Amino acid sequence: MVKGAASGSMALRFVLLMGMVDLFGDTTYSGGASMNGLFLASVGAGAAVISIAGGLSEFLNYLTRGLSGYFADRIRRRWPLVFVGYVLNLLTVPALALAGHWQVAAGLIVVQGVGRGVRKPLVQAMLSYTSSRYGKGWVYGVNASLDYAGRTLGPLVVAGVLLLTTEFRTAYALLVIPAMLALITLTMARIRFPAPSAFESPEQQHQAEVTEGFTRSYWLYLAAGACFAAGLMNFELISFHLSRSGVTRDSVPLFLALATAIGALASLGLGKLYDRVGLPVVLVAVVATATFSPFVFLLPVHLALVGMVLWGIGQATQDSLLTALVAGVLPRGRRNLAFGLYYAGYGVGWLVGAVAAGLLYERSHIALVAFAAVAQLLSVPIFLTARRRPEPRPAEWSSG
Repeated sequence: MVKGAASGSMALRFVLLMGMVDLFGDTTYSGGASMNGLFLASVGAGAAVISIAGGLSEFLNYLTRGLSGYFADRIRRRWPLVFVGYVLNLLTVPALALAGHWQVAAGLIVVQGVGRGVRKPLVQAMLSYTSSRYGKGWVYGVNASLDYAGRTLGPLVVAGVLLLTTEFRTAYALLVIPAMLALITLTMARIRFPAPSAFESPEQQHQAEVTEGFTRSYWLYLAAGACFAAGLMNFELISFHLSRSGVTRDSVPLFLALATAIGALASLGLGKLYDRVGLPVVLVAVVATATFSPFVFLLPVHLALVGMVLWGIGQATQDSLLTALVAGVLPRGRRNLAFGLYYAGYGVGWLVGAVAAGLLYERSHIALVAFAAVAQLLSVPIFLTARRRPEPRPAEWSSG
C-alpha cells in the first residue's frame, strides 16, 4: 500500500480518472437517452410502452446492481465485471442505429440498463476507498459532477446532429466515438490502479465499514430511496410529453442538457454541504425535487425549463447524496453487496413509478403529478426515522 501524500495524490487521480470514464460514458448514454423516447415513438411505440421501456431499463439497472455486488463480494474481483458492464451499457447505444422495430429498440434500451447495473455498485465501492481521506460527499459529488458533464454534453451533441440531419440513426451511430473513449480510459484506470482498496489502511477500512451487519438505518434508507425513485420519472416519458406539447425534436435534448448541467453543479455543492451538515441537505433536496412535475406536466411548456432544473437537482440527489447516506452505514466486508442491494431496492421503486406514470399519463396529468409528488415526499419521514446518530466527519475518518 502507498502511504502519506503519495497515496492521497494517487487516490485523487483515481477519482478523476474514473470520473472521466463516466464523462465519456454518459456522453454516450445520455445522448441516447435524450432521443430514446422520440425514436421509440417514430417506430410505432405509444406513451405506455415508452415509459415502461425506460422504467424497465432502470429497474434492471438497479436490480442487477444487487446481483453484481453479491458476486463481486464472493469472487473478490471487480474489474472484469466493471468491463462487462461498461461494454453492455455503451455499445448498445450506437447499436440503436440498426433497430428497425420498436421491440428491438426497446430491447436494446433494456440491455443498456443491465450494463449500468453490472458496473455501477462496483465503481461506487472502489471510490469508497478514497472517501476516508476526502469525505463521502466530496468524492461522490466530484464523480457525479463529471458524470453529469457527460450527461450535459451528450444531449447537446445529439441536438446538433438532429438540427443538421434530422436523423436519429446518424446521431446514434456517432455516439460510438465517446463510447470508445470511455472504454480506452477505463483500460487506463485498470492498468494504473489495479487494486483501489490499497488507498485505505486496514484501520481506515475498519472505520469506513461502520457496522457489523445490515442495520435498521440501512433498510430505512433503502425504503426512502425507493419512494424517491418512484416519483422521479424517466426522461423517455418527459421527452414524449415535451414533443406532444410542441417542442421540436431537435430541441428536446436541450431540456435534458439543462437538467444535467444543473445536476453537475448541484452534485458538487450538495456533496460539500452534506459533509458539513448531513441529513438536512438531503431533506431540502428531496422537497425541492418533489415540486418538479407540475412545471413539466401541468404548466405552459416554457415553464418546463423550471421543472427540468428541479429534476436535475433530483438526479444529483440520487447520484451523490443518497449514495453518501448509504456509504455511512456500510457493513464490514460487504460494501459491494450493500451498494448493490440499495440500488436494487431503488430500482423497484423506479419501476413501480414508471409503470404508474405511463398509465396515469394517458388518463390524468393531475393524478400523475400528485402521484410523483406524494411518492417523493413520503421519503422524508423515513429518512428522519433512519437517522439515529450524527455521522463522523471526514477529519475523524482520516485521523487514524
